[in-house]
Amino acid sequence: MQGLSGSHPAEAGRGMWGYGLPSRLFNALRRGSALFVASLLIVGMSAAAEAAPIKILAFGDSLTAGFGLAPGEAYPVKLQAALKAKGYDVTVINAGVSGDTSADGLARLDWALQDHPDYALVELGANDMLRGLDPGDARTNLDKILSSFAAAKVKVLLIGMQSSKNWGAEYKQRFDRIYPDLAARYHVPLYPFFLDGVALDPKLNQPDMLHPTAAGVDVIVARTLPAVLGLLGAPSPVSPRS
Repeated sequence: MQGLSGSHPAEAGRGMWGYGLPSRLFNALRRGSALFVASLLIVGMSAAAEAAPIKILAFGDSLTAGFGLAPGEAYPVKLQAALKAKGYDVTVINAGVSGDTSADGLARLDWALQDHPDYALVELGANDMLRGLDPGDARTNLDKILSSFAAAKVKVLLIGMQSSKNWGAEYKQRFDRIYPDLAARYHVPLYPFFLDGVALDPKLNQPDMLHPTAAGVDVIVARTLPAVLGLLGAPSPVSPRS
């Protein structure tokens, strides 16, 4: 009687699988087991992907970056806290750069997309207006930014700005039309004016009367939150973490 080391190939199925199992059937079962394990791994990877936080890219200028504020007082930080309080598992990425025009934002967009966001809040144009730059150029830059987000399958909330009256009625009309026009063209939701309820209020602005205080950011978060919730839809159930 041969030992295990000298077993005939036809006897490979002996043991826990049953005495005398044909080798073809044994190998088929073995392959099936490997496929089963692989399927479990795929399911596990899918579950891990589903559990990953939603990424929201706050893509803007100093109003997004939090100029003059402590790190924990910037709009992206407070928006993330507000969304988490509503049951959303999110990470809001602060991609605001102080002083950026729409052209500057366009120039760094590819870099910002490396974060692979699911959503983007586009807040640019204030510095174009403050410098009196051609509204046509701002429109072109923002158009390209929205086109790039659309190509990357990133859902966008366009956040508008409004021109002051310093540059005249014609300039203001041309500038203020940029945001509703582009929102309609790309079929994206629009929050018309980022500083709504805050602009020109000395109690809610820093001494330059251009940048909100921490209290001003609270007002902006409260006012923009419904638009952001509309962009995200209902929150997915968050699994408890150990």
